[in-house]
Amino acid sequence: MSTLSDLNRCDSATFIDRLRGIYEHSPWIPERAAAGRPYASVTALKQALQAVVSSATLEEQLGLIRAHPELAGKAAISGQLTAESTHEQAKSGLHLCSAEEFATLHRLNADYNARFGFPFILAVKGPDGQGLTRRAIIATFSRRLKNQRADEIAECLRQIKRIAELRLNDLLGVTLEFGPQIMQWSEQIGAISDVDHADGAEFDLTCAYMTPAHQRTAAQLLAWMQQAGMDAHIDAVGNVVGVYRAAAADAAAAAEIPTLMTGSHYDTVRNGGKYDGRLGILLPIAIVSYLHQRGERLPYHLEIVGFAEEEGVRFRSTFLGSNAITGRFDPALLDQTDAAGISMREALGAAGHDVHAIAAIARDPAKLLGFVEVHIEQGPVLLERDLPLGVVTAIAGSSRYLVQLTGLASHAGTTPMTMRKDAAAAAAEIVLLVEQRCAQGAALVGTVGQLQVPGGSVNVIPGACHLSLDIRAADDAVRLAAVHDILQGIEQICARRQIEFSLESIVDAAAAPCAPRLMQQLAQAVQGVGLASFELLSGAGHDAMAMAAITDVAMLFTRCGNGGISHNPLETMTADDADLAAQVLLDFLRQYR
Repeated sequence: MSTLSDLNRCDSATFIDRLRGIYEHSPWIPERAAAGRPYASVTALKQALQAVVSSATLEEQLGLIRAHPELAGKAAISGQLTAESTHEQAKSGLHLCSAEEFATLHRLNADYNARFGFPFILAVKGPDGQGLTRRAIIATFSRRLKNQRADEIAECLRQIKRIAELRLNDLLGVTLEFGPQIMQWSEQIGAISDVDHADGAEFDLTCAYMTPAHQRTAAQLLAWMQQAGMDAHIDAVGNVVGVYRAAAADAAAAAEIPTLMTGSHYDTVRNGGKYDGRLGILLPIAIVSYLHQRGERLPYHLEIVGFAEEEGVRFRSTFLGSNAITGRFDPALLDQTDAAGISMREALGAAGHDVHAIAAIARDPAKLLGFVEVHIEQGPVLLERDLPLGVVTAIAGSSRYLVQLTGLASHAGTTPMTMRKDAAAAAAEIVLLVEQRCAQGAALVGTVGQLQVPGGSVNVIPGACHLSLDIRAADDAVRLAAVHDILQGIEQICARRQIEFSLESIVDAAAAPCAPRLMQQLAQAVQGVGLASFELLSGAGHDAMAMAAITDVAMLFTRCGNGGISHNPLETMTADDADLAAQVLLDFLRQYR
């Protein structure tokens, strides 16, 4: 086994030889990285090797891709794989393929090579290093066959970098302190869903507010907090709260010690991902467990909050958990009903919560040092820059509306085009309006995520249509100007088409800038693990937006795989990135000032 110290001290020829198996048949990569020695950390070495690949010519990159074998291909069958590839393919059981699986992989290899001109590359050890299932490999193969060639070249290079990262871990005997535990916990609560999968359908992770799955998830988070050494409880709104207390002589002294808060939400969108929100709860629990085992206390109380609701899936009301913490919970929301007619008040009561105690949840801002949230990026910015982590500068403001259009249902065959009051046609025009207007501003985006024709029929002109609007921007003035133009455009479209409309504002959240003092400390911690500090905007809303009403906030983003997709079962990250994020947060907590 080599060490980083060995690699830094040896001559260039030895350095290249020892890293020969990291990038398949491509010694030119360590050869170019050798000049950058000494490397301060394994992470810095990984980043240097990846930078060589990224800066290579297209022909060199294609040569690197083509140096890799097909999955369960001819080289594997004939025993011609490198030792590293043999081990990796065996880890996923590719040597145990059934006849049907082998035939499917053979066909996919042929189709992929015909389409792209190079072999399909996948880090088959997977996000946690334990190996993907053959089913997952085949599903990924099929999905990526639909990519454009340029996108697939970029994805192959990312997969090669991930393969190299795992190989370098093996070569240098790297042990991840936090990542595997975070990934394991994510899988465990990721298996708790509102959706019944008894029929063998594809798994659907849905965890809506105060459902049985939501309560089971809360109970599991509570147990993990307690096992980690925290005083923990579930509050009246369903937040799971754990406090790792600073050392104090007595209760009076403890009461004078300030609190630094962290956390995120544990509810999900329908058919969502495993890491959205939950990463920001599980990662600090893992850190507290580590500190507790070492008998190490921080000079302040560290409070982790698993916010009960952020997504707004069940009762169309976002940030319930964090708004309760800030003292801004709206009691009128208790009478909101879900699709089954159950009120929020009833749901909370059925789960054993006292709605009259919600007001007492509010924290005293004077006792808070700040709020720091770790979150998966939910976008491709870090991914495209080969960066595991980024420091957030601000969280975009958001305006959301529900729009109801009412036209006139009539016969599709007998109503002339000039006499129609088609609600769906008006909705289609509104969708294009949103797309056109939101393409005009910097860091401005607009989405129509819901579009329904109630009681629609193939031979009836739609008499009604319901749609949603979601307008976001880092600059509130830019966002509000776009909202004004879009609402004005809806009015004009409906007047021209003789359609009645109504609007319901469901979210109006101002942009939340992150505190420069906290950003600077996070950036220093990022640099401390051997990474360049990179700043980026959050286009998604987060609990930190609500927390900004009572204290300074900051956010640390982790890289999101699969093209940056989120709010989707394909949402993914790696144990290595989770581990780096945990190292950064731990250093931030220890060095906080």
